[in-house]
Amino acid sequence: MKKLFLIILFSNISLLSAQEDWSRSNVCEYKIDDDYLIEQLIKAMSIEDKVGQVIQGDLDFVTPADVKKYKLGSVLNGGNTSPNGDKYSSVEDWKNLSKDFYEASPIYKGIRVPVLWGTDAVHGHNNVIGATLFPHNIGLGATRNEELIKSIGEVIALEVLSTGVAWTFAPTIAVPQDDRWGRTYEGFSEDPILVSKLGKAFVLGLQGEGDTLLDKNHVIATAKHFMGDGGTLKGVDQGNTIISEKGLRQLHGYPYFDALDACAQTVMASFNSWNGQKLHGYKELLTDILKQDMQFDGFVVGDWNGHGQVDGCSNSKCAQSFNAGVDMFMVPENWKELLLNTIQQVKSGEISETRLDEAVRSILKVKSRLGLFDGRVPHEFKENFLGHPKHIALARQAVRESLVLLKNNNKFLPIDPRQHVGVIGNAANKISSQTGGWTITWQGRENLNEDFINTKTIYQALQEMILLSKGTIEFSENGKFEKNPDVVIGVFGEEPYAEMLGDLKDISFSPTDPKFLPLLESIDAQGIPILSIFLSGRPLVINKYINASDAFIAAWLPGTAVEGIADVIFTKNNKINYDFSGKLSYSWPKSSDQAVLNYSDIEYDPLFPYGFGLTYESNFQLEKIQIDDVVSNFDLINIFLGTASIPAREFIVLNKDPQFVLKDNYSSNDQSIRITRFDYQRQDDAKNIIFSENKLLKTFGISAELPINLTGMNSPFYEIILRVNTLSNPSLYFSVGCGDDCVGSIALNTKSMTNWSTINVPISCLEKDGLDKSKIQVRALFSSKEAINFDINSIIIRDGNATGSMLSC
Repeated sequence: MKKLFLIILFSNISLLSAQEDWSRSNVCEYKIDDDYLIEQLIKAMSIEDKVGQVIQGDLDFVTPADVKKYKLGSVLNGGNTSPNGDKYSSVEDWKNLSKDFYEASPIYKGIRVPVLWGTDAVHGHNNVIGATLFPHNIGLGATRNEELIKSIGEVIALEVLSTGVAWTFAPTIAVPQDDRWGRTYEGFSEDPILVSKLGKAFVLGLQGEGDTLLDKNHVIATAKHFMGDGGTLKGVDQGNTIISEKGLRQLHGYPYFDALDACAQTVMASFNSWNGQKLHGYKELLTDILKQDMQFDGFVVGDWNGHGQVDGCSNSKCAQSFNAGVDMFMVPENWKELLLNTIQQVKSGEISETRLDEAVRSILKVKSRLGLFDGRVPHEFKENFLGHPKHIALARQAVRESLVLLKNNNKFLPIDPRQHVGVIGNAANKISSQTGGWTITWQGRENLNEDFINTKTIYQALQEMILLSKGTIEFSENGKFEKNPDVVIGVFGEEPYAEMLGDLKDISFSPTDPKFLPLLESIDAQGIPILSIFLSGRPLVINKYINASDAFIAAWLPGTAVEGIADVIFTKNNKINYDFSGKLSYSWPKSSDQAVLNYSDIEYDPLFPYGFGLTYESNFQLEKIQIDDVVSNFDLINIFLGTASIPAREFIVLNKDPQFVLKDNYSSNDQSIRITRFDYQRQDDAKNIIFSENKLLKTFGISAELPINLTGMNSPFYEIILRVNTLSNPSLYFSVGCGDDCVGSIALNTKSMTNWSTINVPISCLEKDGLDKSKIQVRALFSSKEAINFDINSIIIRDGNATGSMLSC
């Protein structure tokens, strides 16, 4: 257990005490800070106008006409949102929409108050096709290079500006403490000091400093998520961080002091709770500490409907969050209802006009500092820097410096590229495996190689270097090569994920390709030297993979410039080209029970410690690692949480013709099966599935090559939360399978499911119908020959007592 967590054991967990010092002196100075103009604008605004300024809707649900009618102050494009609903939108599409929003913005006293458009440009302008994509923050943390991070911020600012946008929701300055968390890769490090240094550098790069602060080549940054998001119990996204105030300040609050000294203009409130209270409604943190003690002089923006999670609130009504200190609501879909309700709450006195003025004043100050009242027009940014050669070169440098060499027995590396090199592993040929989540789409899983412009797969990057050196290269899916390789390079790792969909129950690596490890071990047994390249958003237990490799690299999620990998692992003219310099910014576990593993632990026993990283000069032989034989028994397994849980994939079957579902909004060729993702309680947490009227059997399912074994559970059952939108009581069957002759099915009573319903299906019923619960591959399947429209929120396998009644066999 971490030292900081010991505070909890020896002191009372209480609310804020006056003893902890959060004080900070504001050091920020601005070229433009026209208080008089801002006060005149506020006086010219009605209550309705002011409330419009504190509302931020998503592009999917707000138009320039809405901005004009309701005087809205901000819009965003979420992780799955692009202009016109098209992820292939061009730069001109982005700028044209930016122009439309600008021209729809309200005018007071002859001064236009433009809409602020925010975007999640977290490792590049990652929602835009053709943008330069850098390693995710976990990789940047391994570089420990503040100047590099600052330069990356500068580059991202230019690429964001190229699309007519001037605000990014970055950087994340979380301090992840539990690697089960699905957002671990968004954090630079487990060390708050390193996070603080790199977070400050990122802010300075995005916003500029001194004479360049918020000039025409820089954008607004966001320090997020305030605070404690990296410390939730069991690494549950949006969960509860249990820690004393002293621990909160020293660990999770620490990076915010440097971020504010870098003059970060916005701070995003966090989804998590602190000791049971949601941050979006925590006045003592958002107002008393952040705005008063820490003298934050920008504005606080909420996270995606985060206000709706506050006790007594909904997505469309939440005075509590606003009164607590959230200045701008991020309310993607229900913005109109929230706006109207907030207007009424101000008029009734539930929200004071003084508090409303305070929020609007903070927002207008940031707009003023950006130059929006002095002639700056975002869509008139003339250059297009997306994918600029200098930016790609910087990304390539970042990849080189982010690589951490964990093993290099007998100094196997660097490899002479003049040899015959064999390559294995599907990840070598999938760009999405190297870019991870928050790439073009929120989850990043559905992206195809052709979605990336001028981007090589890892195999292609290796191939380029080898062929230039007059060597040869060959890829094999099964380990059989036409020519015996001198060396083999294996590329494998996690599937892309973002936020809660990346949460794990333990930190053992779960491969999407169960054939890769046996293949690796077979090649090792033949005596062929192996380099393994591991792509992941966190350290994971991979002892068997390391044992089967002569050299092993943690490459994180390197982005698009993977030529940087080839730069380091191959010699050039028989000499070292680039050496390894990356050092672990997270401790690496040796067993699956080390999810909470940080260098400040009293009993610190990692496989590789924080700061570890070999170079070509290192004389380090790694002995065989003890295999973790811990059997993890879970009381739940997530199958579907708005999308199929990794490593599973969604598929449809139409008249016995199976097809994988490659994107969130999907239609079969004949339109008889249509799938659309939407928000139910949280972002993109449900799917609508429509089977049209015909006599063919139509199926939506979830499957994985890696089977599930439920024999360790005592009384397993499926918990399905769904809603049927068709009133004619159509038939709908739920099935689970492990082969053609190994299927269990049960009919669902759709008549009773016209509202959101929790359906509990005992595995024992499915077993009676033919299922073998020890080897489940088709994890869920819904089928019908009739027309039916239904929604699925979640599918979870649980053990024990169910909430509600079980379906009978």
